[in-house]
Amino acid sequence: MRLLASLLFATTLAAHAQAPAPGACSALLNQHLSDTKIMTAVQYAAGDFPMPAGSPESMVQAARLLPALCRVAAEISPTSDSTIKMELWLPTEHWNGRFRGQGNGGFGGEINYQAIGLSVLSGYASAGTDTGHSGTAVDADWAKGHPEKIADFGYRAIHLMTLRSKDLVAAYYGMAAKHAYFAACSDGGREALMEAQRFPTDYDGILAGAPAYNWTALVTSSLHNAQIQIATPASYVPPSKLATITAAVMTKCDAKGTALDGVADGILTDPRTCHFKPAELLCKGEDSDRCLTAPQVKTVEALYDGLHAKDGSLIFPGYSVGGEADAGGWSQWTTGEQAGSSLAFAFAKGFFGDMVFTGTAHSFDLKTQSLDQAYSAAKMKTSGDLDAKNADLKPFLARGGKLILYHGWNDPAISPLSTIDYYNKVLAATGREATEASVRLFMAPGMGHCTGGSGPDSFGQFGWFPTQGPDTPKKDAYLALEQWTEGGMAPVEIIATKYAGGIGSEPKMTRPLCPYPQVAKYKGAGDPNAAESFACAAAQ
Repeated sequence: MRLLASLLFATTLAAHAQAPAPGACSALLNQHLSDTKIMTAVQYAAGDFPMPAGSPESMVQAARLLPALCRVAAEISPTSDSTIKMELWLPTEHWNGRFRGQGNGGFGGEINYQAIGLSVLSGYASAGTDTGHSGTAVDADWAKGHPEKIADFGYRAIHLMTLRSKDLVAAYYGMAAKHAYFAACSDGGREALMEAQRFPTDYDGILAGAPAYNWTALVTSSLHNAQIQIATPASYVPPSKLATITAAVMTKCDAKGTALDGVADGILTDPRTCHFKPAELLCKGEDSDRCLTAPQVKTVEALYDGLHAKDGSLIFPGYSVGGEADAGGWSQWTTGEQAGSSLAFAFAKGFFGDMVFTGTAHSFDLKTQSLDQAYSAAKMKTSGDLDAKNADLKPFLARGGKLILYHGWNDPAISPLSTIDYYNKVLAATGREATEASVRLFMAPGMGHCTGGSGPDSFGQFGWFPTQGPDTPKKDAYLALEQWTEGGMAPVEIIATKYAGGIGSEPKMTRPLCPYPQVAKYKGAGDPNAAESFACAAAQ
């Protein structure tokens, strides 16, 4: 993984206040924790952390940068059908007194070792879980006939991992962690909001990116998007046409003389202000990659429009304009390299085939499945375990909890409008004063799903890489969260960076991310690729 591989460039580890001398790592084997078996507790010297056989050489070398640490592996079994694997890594020296929980993506199934390793390099005790099963992020076969495993994946695994980790941290260091933080994106963003909503005492600060919090509606929307693309052979929009769509969007809303945000840079500050119509690309003659056929116009319109119920009410919003041709954009998540190959298809098949309609007389067929029936069945069977829609965050905020949400405007997997909708519901349910004092939403122009895209996409959301230079709260969302949680200083902007060749290379562009509903406005002069040429201001 490039996150851990990027650590190859690290040369120093920031110094932290010396914590009390830890106890013996092996002594943690004797800890008696509810429904938990400590499988291993092994001490590793600095640079000696072992990577699994067959790991890429870059990861093997990156592991050699890890400090001395105690690695604990445990299994938690809250039910007879639960086997939740977790790992906790405890730095032997220079512990910063904090605990950091790590989340997952997709259908879970794997421990996020990259994020744990990066956290330990920064001085945290850090833990992750496989969410109660083993598999890839697009594999849901484990869920068939296992409702308890669905509950583990939905909310229980992260919560129990957190509780057991806190106990082990206290046992190892002889003191509890001063503060606990959680950060993740996508399904991990859903996990983050689940923690804030259901278990408000687990974490003091939470960073939730592109949260798949309205899970049942989101994956029903994926089913809808899949169906409209295979409705007829002519309905599918091939990757060769995506650049034409994006170019038309930019010509209308971001070219010289038409740039709605004052800067013609291929990035829409707020795509909602761009009123591009796919019909503008309707082929006037023969079909080509420079135009859309009538069925393809209908498909693209539906992708932008989102999923609506028969009465016209919105179930889940559609995608923003402007990111169709991004690397890792629609061709990966939305339309695929060929009909039926996108990740949206994979998640729809896994969710409805392995979680919703398994064990019923109903036979799930992706092409013919009634959307109303699918959504109704999903809500009835899985919403209680998987959806994190509760907007009343008063219990979490009342104890001083802080929440930072972020979402890329070019996200091809989860509509950014869904996170704006959740933030607005938090305002209504929790109250404007309490929300503005403890919750921030940062929308990232041009950013794709959690990262990537045409715009600046690195702002510490996955941790801070030493190659990025000195760490500051102004450039690191995680450090900004800590400063807010522990020092009361709310972030007024976070600087995002686009690197020319990946993290650690030469910065290509910087841009401030502003607390929603503010946007970054060009000052009218200065380098449009430099953050200092922009200022956060109210949207027009």
